[in-house]
Amino acid sequence: MELHISEKLRALAERAPFPLYIVGGAVRDALAGLPASQDVDLAAPAPAEALSSLARECGLTVNGVYKTTGTVNMTDGTNKLEFTSFRTDRYGGGEHAPSAVRFTKDIRKDALRRDFKCNAVYYEIRRGELVDPLGGAADIEERRIATTRDADEVFSEDGLRLMRLARQAAQLGFVPTLECILGARFNAARIARIVPERIYAELQQLLHADEKYGRKYAHYEGLKVLETTEVLTYILPELAAGKGMKQRADFHAHDVLEHSLRACKYADGRVRLSALLHDVGKPAAFRETGKYHGHDVVGEPIARAILERLKAPKKVTDTVCRLTALHMYDLDGKARESKIRTFIVKNYELYPLLLLLKQADYSGCKDDLAECPTLVKWRGIEERMKAEGVPFTLKELAVRGDALRGIVPAEKTGTVLQKLLLWCALDGARNARGSLLREAARLAKDIAEET
Repeated sequence: MELHISEKLRALAERAPFPLYIVGGAVRDALAGLPASQDVDLAAPAPAEALSSLARECGLTVNGVYKTTGTVNMTDGTNKLEFTSFRTDRYGGGEHAPSAVRFTKDIRKDALRRDFKCNAVYYEIRRGELVDPLGGAADIEERRIATTRDADEVFSEDGLRLMRLARQAAQLGFVPTLECILGARFNAARIARIVPERIYAELQQLLHADEKYGRKYAHYEGLKVLETTEVLTYILPELAAGKGMKQRADFHAHDVLEHSLRACKYADGRVRLSALLHDVGKPAAFRETGKYHGHDVVGEPIARAILERLKAPKKVTDTVCRLTALHMYDLDGKARESKIRTFIVKNYELYPLLLLLKQADYSGCKDDLAECPTLVKWRGIEERMKAEGVPFTLKELAVRGDALRGIVPAEKTGTVLQKLLLWCALDGARNARGSLLREAARLAKDIAEET
């Protein structure tokens, strides 16, 4: 086991009149042979005030001291350090924060308050010794996740542990015990006690679980844990509703839910949330018409409702919703090139992401990693457009708004520029000042006749 301990942290441990321990993820990852994190959890049978005072003397920067929970947030200049006094916690029934804290000198009691045994192994810095009150080292060696106490008790205390189970199982490649899975499933409804922002943050970490330690498809494994424990039903009921809904066998090898999970599995990291929600309209569309037709249109407001419920950033919400609405375009590859050209320019801001989503959607149908046929067609058209000098944005248009002064009413300038951009999409040679001004004059005449 190799733990990277900074000089300042080691000095703190040497100077402290009490044993100072590294605990949690840093010890777990070192035992598992995983890359070291820059976030380090510390613990000791000592009050926060005593630790923070010593930390400052040893050159560490203290950013916050919270006496009620015995917590000190600090940094050694490279690593983010969080110290917590040995304690026991009492919870109110699912909320993330404990309702009462009692400090202790007993390391075993401190270990028992934690979530999983693999996160309850301690390393005493001064002596360089491992302390393992609950047998967590064996769980790490066997790549197993087990709760520190009865699983029902652990998950009933803090609903966020339901999400942490799925995320850590995915990131680490550890397998939850049957008791752990059943305990989580029995308490799945307690996720409702967690504020939406925390759920969204955990979901985002899970969707990028493969990036933590380079485990391919780790995010898919995490989603399957959420499905198995039924937590998915509570955080994304609209998505979970697709479970068991069959699809055309000539296009799909999976039901609606599994297709969504697999689209996310194969998706580029930039569109995983969109891939997860792209078909969220299918259950609703089927309930209304008995068919999945139009699920893209139905799905857009459903995706928005989900993301607003989870308090997702507005930009993320808008992007996912637009991609959901656009993902079915030219599914059969029969749209004319002129239509595709206009579509690409009209949606150019999102076009690279749409390509990624369409590929994920295609791969998620039958686990086919070959290039999506529609994308082959679109990329060919895009290359021809670039060769012609087609402008894809207003910045690339050969005229600016001031050039239309006296030709187009001022309040219509923006509208006309957009029309000129789409006009050029059909033929790059049109992107010349003279041609654009003549077309602008024609458009101005049409505007005048309409009014």
